[in-house]
Amino acid sequence: MSIYLTAILKAKKESVQDLKSILDHMVLNTRKEEACEKYDLQQALEDETVFIFHEIWKSKEGLDAHNQQSYIKEFVEKAPNLLEKPAEIYLAKLV
Repeated sequence: MSIYLTAILKAKKESVQDLKSILDHMVLNTRKEEACEKYDLQQALEDETVFIFHEIWKSKEGLDAHNQQSYIKEFVEKAPNLLEKPAEIYLAKLV
């Protein structure tokens, strides 16, 4: 069963470019992962501090493996200094 994930991140105003650089690096590497079916990053038009990920994973195991990658761990370590608040993460399935 595929796992659908939406993540909403709100950068601190002074951290938008630093965060975008890290997120772009994550996109580049994550799309190479075998379990990744979709990993799209969007930036809100009305608020450039808001970034939205739309992801599809082949399995929970694939998503779990993704979360252990060095570039994801690096983001998690740096996130508190870059984000206004913790990321909102929504896991979903098709209904």
